[in-house]
Amino acid sequence: MPIISKITRGKRNPERYNIYLEEKFAFSVDEAVLIRYQLTKGKELDQWTIEEMNFEDEVRKAYNKALNYLGFRMRSEDEVRTKLKEKEFGNAVIDEAIKKLYTHKFLDDQAFSEALLRTQINSGKKGPRAIQQEMQKKGIDKQMQEDVLNSYSEEEQLEIAKELAAKIAAKEKMKTPSQIKQKINDSLMRKGYSYTLVKLAIEDLDLEKDEDQWTDIVREQGDKLWRKHSSKLTGYDLKSKVKQGLYQKGFPSEVINEYIEQKEQEDD
Repeated sequence: MPIISKITRGKRNPERYNIYLEEKFAFSVDEAVLIRYQLTKGKELDQWTIEEMNFEDEVRKAYNKALNYLGFRMRSEDEVRTKLKEKEFGNAVIDEAIKKLYTHKFLDDQAFSEALLRTQINSGKKGPRAIQQEMQKKGIDKQMQEDVLNSYSEEEQLEIAKELAAKIAAKEKMKTPSQIKQKINDSLMRKGYSYTLVKLAIEDLDLEKDEDQWTDIVREQGDKLWRKHSSKLTGYDLKSKVKQGLYQKGFPSEVINEYIEQKEQEDD
């Protein structure tokens, strides 16, 4: 069996030691491995022990890499596994490093999922579908996804959805009720809320317009359509095109007709 002929401290990392067998460099190990295996000059090492030490040392390297990665923010197990694979650690080494991370409470997919849920709700105002997609991206177990999402009640979802809907309605006040509803529907569906819940959020809003508001809104949107089509159309064709566009945007027929009449008077 080979004999340790020399042990030197690493220059770049003083917590690692270089092991020489028969006067030739063989491998390096972490200080903890050096102590655990009582490595000293003159000690004989069999091949099985060498392989065991190298494996344990690789696990410690992977573990330390993972700790550094986890130092920035919480991560899921899948994220950590992906990062360690990028660092070219083997599957067996990664498995052992992951076990150690769980044992020392540095990794906890349940706590991670719960934190992710609260962050997505509080910061992103996201609905359950969007949050579930985020959990899937992070590699969270499907059953765990469902368990964590169960804490996101429909009452809380509706409260947030109503808040978002009200903000959109206020921002889009120069749009027709139909346009506002569509804007809210599209925005909240993208955020992961269900169609039924979005409908309830919209029903809670007062989107009715008075006469003056309709006049301002149709003037703004009608003039845009008029400018857009007047370069190619004139007369009856232009008015018909503008009317069609305003109908599609949800303007009442009487509001459209009044606008067209005003445009005719301007042309005269």
